[in-house]
Amino acid sequence: MKLTKSLILGSAAMFAGAGAQAADLPVKAKAIEYVKICSLYGAGFYYIPGTDTCIKLGGYVRVDYALNTNAIYSTGRVNGLGGANNRLSNYTTTRSRADFTVDTRTATEYGVVRTYFELANTWTSGAYSGIGGGGTAYAGDGISGGSLGVYYAFIQFAGFTMGKTQSQFSAPWTNYPGNNFDGLPGGGGWETVNQLTYTADFGQGITASFSAQDQTLDNHSNIWNVSGATVAGLATGAYGANDISGSRAPDLVAMVRVDQAWSLFQASFAAHDNHAAYYGSDETTGHPDDKWGWAGQLALSIKNIPTGAGDSINVQGVYTNGASRYNFQQYTPSTYAMYSGTGLAGVYQGVGLAGLSDSVFVTGAGQQLTTTYGFNGAFNHNWDPRWSTSIYGGLGAVRYNNTAKGYICGAFVAGLALSTGVAGCNPDFNYGIVGTVTRWTPVKGLSFSADLTYTMLDQKYAGGSTVVLPTQTGIAKPGATYELKDQNTLSLLLRAQRSW
Repeated sequence: MKLTKSLILGSAAMFAGAGAQAADLPVKAKAIEYVKICSLYGAGFYYIPGTDTCIKLGGYVRVDYALNTNAIYSTGRVNGLGGANNRLSNYTTTRSRADFTVDTRTATEYGVVRTYFELANTWTSGAYSGIGGGGTAYAGDGISGGSLGVYYAFIQFAGFTMGKTQSQFSAPWTNYPGNNFDGLPGGGGWETVNQLTYTADFGQGITASFSAQDQTLDNHSNIWNVSGATVAGLATGAYGANDISGSRAPDLVAMVRVDQAWSLFQASFAAHDNHAAYYGSDETTGHPDDKWGWAGQLALSIKNIPTGAGDSINVQGVYTNGASRYNFQQYTPSTYAMYSGTGLAGVYQGVGLAGLSDSVFVTGAGQQLTTTYGFNGAFNHNWDPRWSTSIYGGLGAVRYNNTAKGYICGAFVAGLALSTGVAGCNPDFNYGIVGTVTRWTPVKGLSFSADLTYTMLDQKYAGGSTVVLPTQTGIAKPGATYELKDQNTLSLLLRAQRSW
């Protein structure tokens, strides 16, 4: 009996072992699905494994070094610490940025479905402002901080664009006709806005777009309640309390473009609702009625001109009424306070003051829309495949109507004791920029550039006018008498960028 039991247990163990060995036998592995090139949408696209969607990854790393400015590119010597032109002003400002883009496309029966987003992490050196008592405080991105920006995030499907991308009002080169400096007035800008757009393609390079886009941040300059003006604000070029209210309607944009091998032409129009808050601190004080402003722009690019392969001329002109950001785009300042020397006896320094708005009003009255006009352009020349130079410029003009001037000058003369009185008060101004940039690309995707920019503020207050400004602790300016005069500044920016 014991022998029989031993044989049965041994047999069971043998079969169990055989089963274990069978389970451990190698099985055929799944075939590896290699990433395949997607040639439908140009270089750099690959199929996402297991799908029919193509994807392209990109980005860049950029390092900037700026001289005689408190900002990178957008003119940092026109207000605040930069405009003060004293020991608190930066002689150098630096920035580092890492940018990442993802572009996906899928062919469907309705056409291509596209998604695109771009993120950038930026660190910019700051500056030290006065806090009184001989002390200063730092304002900037911190020692190891920075700022994360969502530049683009949109979906395109069946002719519709939904999400954050450039305004359809802007020309393809936006505020970069020379492909570098971003502070030019004279047309729509690069800064992206949330929008719902439909684009019709008529073939032969002819397209038309109709768009409703967010106005909350990017497309306002100022709606000034001049009754709320303060001496401290007037001293910085702010002619009232900024009284922008909640959004009631998107900006409405229409654009027609003809894009050919030798040229591009675009006509754009935008309607902009100016919706102010209240005359006073609460809703019982009343408010002015809404007023719609508008902007129109024409843009032209002449490509491959005889001066060299790939050379181009880009120009655009714009006129606005109550929609100033479509001329003085988002990277141009809204207020100007530039200081320099003076030749007048008994006067501390010279200063240029100016302010940009969509409209102005006073308590009990309606909005007065601000008119602006301007242009910008560039000539872009390629010396050879590695070297290129651009010459660029832009001009923006701001004009207030007589009623608006009466409001502003009443506050300006009383608040700052303008020596020439109402007769010498004129808040109109011109703002111009010219510059040149040269780029060297020693290898594909790596470029170095040097950009020299001259900026001019042409203010319209009567010659010899003086104002009495209060003490401004933040920029270390004393309460004193200053001469109102035109101003200018020169800056240089050096850049290294590796794109992939």
